[in-house]
Amino acid sequence: MRRYTLHSAVPSALRLDYDGGLNAEQREVVLAPPGVQLVLAGAGSGKTRALTWRVARLLETGYSPDSLLLLTFTNRAADQMLSRAGQLARCDLTRLWGGTFHHVAHMVLRDHAEAAGFGRDFGILDREDAKELMSACIAACGRSVGQRRFPSADVVCDLVSSAVNLQQPLVDVVARRAPHFTAVEDGVVAVARRFVERKRELNLLDFDDLLLHWKALLVEHPSVARVLQERFRAVLVDEYQDVNRLQADLVDILAAGHGHLMVVGDDAQSIYSFRGSEVETVLRFPERHPGCEIRRLVVNYRSTPQIVALANASIARNTRQFRKELRAVREERSLPAFVTVRDVMQQAEFVAQRLLELRDEGVALRDAAVLYRAHHHSMEVQMELARRGIPFVVRSGLRFFEQAHVKDVLAFLRFADNARDELAFKRLVRLFPGLGSATADAVWDLLEASSKAGRDARQVFAGADLSGVCPPRARAGMRRAQALAASLCDESLRGAPSQMIRVVLDEGSYREHLRSRYPNAREREDDLAQLAEYALQFDSLRELVADVAMAGEIRGEDVVEAPEPDEKVVLSSIHQAKGLEWRAVFVLWLSEGRFPTPQSLRRMEDEEEERRLFHVAATRAKDELYLVHPVFHVERDHTRTILRPSRFLAEVDGREEALMERWSIEEPPGAAGPPLPATPDADATLPPGRMPLLFEPKGQGLRLPPRNDET
Repeated sequence: MRRYTLHSAVPSALRLDYDGGLNAEQREVVLAPPGVQLVLAGAGSGKTRALTWRVARLLETGYSPDSLLLLTFTNRAADQMLSRAGQLARCDLTRLWGGTFHHVAHMVLRDHAEAAGFGRDFGILDREDAKELMSACIAACGRSVGQRRFPSADVVCDLVSSAVNLQQPLVDVVARRAPHFTAVEDGVVAVARRFVERKRELNLLDFDDLLLHWKALLVEHPSVARVLQERFRAVLVDEYQDVNRLQADLVDILAAGHGHLMVVGDDAQSIYSFRGSEVETVLRFPERHPGCEIRRLVVNYRSTPQIVALANASIARNTRQFRKELRAVREERSLPAFVTVRDVMQQAEFVAQRLLELRDEGVALRDAAVLYRAHHHSMEVQMELARRGIPFVVRSGLRFFEQAHVKDVLAFLRFADNARDELAFKRLVRLFPGLGSATADAVWDLLEASSKAGRDARQVFAGADLSGVCPPRARAGMRRAQALAASLCDESLRGAPSQMIRVVLDEGSYREHLRSRYPNAREREDDLAQLAEYALQFDSLRELVADVAMAGEIRGEDVVEAPEPDEKVVLSSIHQAKGLEWRAVFVLWLSEGRFPTPQSLRRMEDEEEERRLFHVAATRAKDELYLVHPVFHVERDHTRTILRPSRFLAEVDGREEALMERWSIEEPPGAAGPPLPATPDADATLPPGRMPLLFEPKGQGLRLPPRNDET
């Protein structure tokens, strides 16, 4: 038999220009010898570049493409890195396994499906398919979703997913994440078991199963584990701070045979504990891999020295971390701005005006971003941008008033305002257990007939005997809907729309509905609390309903003629913004009780994650950073509470070397609003009597035109 030897695809004359393409820190990472490497890559330090060159370096030194495994958190990131690495090494990388954990798991399980216990033709359930199957399992177990105290399919899916990714018993996850369902945890476990059985019977896997069965395959079949360990002679992992327990276990198993593992991440950017990733995974990496080498990338190419200095000073307050200090290489520019505003409405006005000014100064709208801790923090900004015709895109979810739970509550208000609003009535009725479209249609026919006879449909609905048009299982829900309608018809509430929202939440049991239906019920409750606060500025229900309707009509993208189709400012939660960058960044609601959240202050670990979140927000900015602190918060009884600046501002303020520049604000003659208070932190606010809307950075007055309702 004649033997034929394949040589490396990399031309022997090829030598990568490491000195010209990398800085000293990056070269150390790229040229590191085989072994276990933990690379701590600070924000803006070129970690993608280093990882890309590392792949090219391995190819240059004789590794074949199919002997490398690159794990990332998006397939797009893997494609970009592999494309660049292929250009550097001048070879085809189609045989290199690169992509998300789920993508690679899918390929492994296709090759070893029989060993994993299912057919090679297994199907993949997406989130909607999984929810539909879970609904069927709930019904099969005799747990009607109409029973308010049993969680919806969406919530059960979320609990099961958390248990899989955290590698914890389901009952423990229920106790910690959804204690209000502890009374029915036996039912939840039974439904989850049925869900697993049905997937096996149908030869289906969901996304979590891909990782779970991949790990089971490696643990229960050592021969398969050895095959993969021998095949992948080097394993590289991007964004390691975002891995969960299950993913970390997979990485450890795959690298156990050869010990050639490089993970790249930043403990200072570990912000996804709600998804199951924990900073301890990074911090304890050296314990799990004794003898690993720790390397740091700290040269920041993104931000100005002033922004980097502020980010360093803030994150230094965390105790559980790998100590490192970013070093900026860009030229000096202005300090980040610490902007104190009266309230959230003035916060929105400031952001809108400054965006327009920045555009005039050469910063395109697409190069600016408004970041916030929670989605509802953006509501007033969305409204103000729409009023001014500033185009924007929301990357933290739907526009505020387009969210299902907001539209639900507004349906109650719309019907209370307009008895002939059929769409609002049918939407609100269907929110109660047992009431579907057929019942809603039948009741509406009765109300419509009464309206034609000159009677108020709201009063009729609140007091009528509707048992004749309601099936027995729907009557309890209908009585609750009628009781709520009666409360909302109270004339004393028509001048208090904020109170009406709270009546829907409390007396109408909508809060209970949220907790039963949505995995993120707490965030949705916060949205509605913010809506109630927003409603405080309106003296009548009709004014609020009209204002919200206009917000739905005015689309920021469609109002102003922009130089390019994508000329839109980005509104995003900080979590969604990680990995991105803009020339100008506004961070909203930097007040105690908003950012950080009250819940995060119960444990040191949670407070430190909030500080990492602030670090991520600050390091998204390249040139300009605006940190905005609203002072007043309007309570439900119309009293005003004074909010202190966020501790993340206080911690970096007042240092010998200034890290922020105060932006004082004056109010034009005749504008309404209380003066900013005098506090122990006196120079953080303005003297009594001075209020927005005149901004004076560096002594230069920048006047906002008054709003239409103030002229």
